[in-house]
Amino acid sequence: MTYFSLLPRAFKLFSLKRALVTGPETVRHYLHPDPLPPSEKPALFTMNILPPMMTVWHHLARKYLGDRVDIIIFDCSGKLDKADSPDARVQKFLNFYAATKSDEFLTSIARNRAVAWICDDDMFLIDGGAIARIREELAIPNTATVSFRPRTWWHFSIDGKEYEPSGSYCIAMNRKIVIEKERLTLSPCEGNTHVSHIGKPLTRFDTFDKANETLIKKGYRCAIIPEAERERYVIGYSGMSSSVMLLWYFRSPDQMRDYLLSPPDKAWRGNTLFTVLSGLLAISDILAMHEKIAGKAYPLQSMLTKPELEKIRKQKEPLVRSEHSFARVDEVSERLLRAI
Repeated sequence: MTYFSLLPRAFKLFSLKRALVTGPETVRHYLHPDPLPPSEKPALFTMNILPPMMTVWHHLARKYLGDRVDIIIFDCSGKLDKADSPDARVQKFLNFYAATKSDEFLTSIARNRAVAWICDDDMFLIDGGAIARIREELAIPNTATVSFRPRTWWHFSIDGKEYEPSGSYCIAMNRKIVIEKERLTLSPCEGNTHVSHIGKPLTRFDTFDKANETLIKKGYRCAIIPEAERERYVIGYSGMSSSVMLLWYFRSPDQMRDYLLSPPDKAWRGNTLFTVLSGLLAISDILAMHEKIAGKAYPLQSMLTKPELEKIRKQKEPLVRSEHSFARVDEVSERLLRAI
């Protein structure tokens, strides 16, 4: 099995194995839904497949947002220790597509809230001013959403105008517009014919993209925080899920090492190996942050040590394309360490 064909298998096996733990609680949730009570607080939602990452995410969210939000976490590994996320609602949930989980949050759990905020667990909130910015933007008439992390490799072209796609990484929504009035779903679908920035034609709408297009076409404002401001409020890694899946899939560091070192040098010109190694470097830093916060290490049976990852990085960095850089991981980790 090739290095790239192994990833879909790892994702599938993870979902099947963890379903034994998360499935019963998911069924119970659907049979007995328990929405948050009415409140002026935004409902802040994330989902997790790597517990130490949630330790860091929750620590920062509570440090900078305090009790001004109610936090809901879908635990899709079934491994979260609720004690590591005090004052949050932790719900074991099957590892469905992100859009399915987000839709359940928007339509059921957050039904009594005006503002529903979705934030990936590798997008870390580092400034409490984010709440004020959300309220400021949503106060502008006809505003449906506020995004802190838009997609940058393509844009909408609608009626001769260009619009940035909001993305679904960190986005707050006016539920009355998006869910109650327009009854939109975040589901991905085919049929994206908008404008690519990377030379490769678009074919698919990712999570929230089709709903984003619909809102724009109907005349709603989908606000995006200016680039110069974004990382004041939110900073994060990218492409972490592949690395996490391999950590669950492999049983030893030897297997992970072989995965990284066996492919020919030319394979590092692609996206997969670069993304996996970047993710592992980030996870190594996350593990150190988790230990600092929780006072204990989190064991991962197939994780390589930081020195060995850095050795592989040094060996493979000259092989990757010029637009790829491991330095971004260093930058994000340094910011997070200061924020903790």
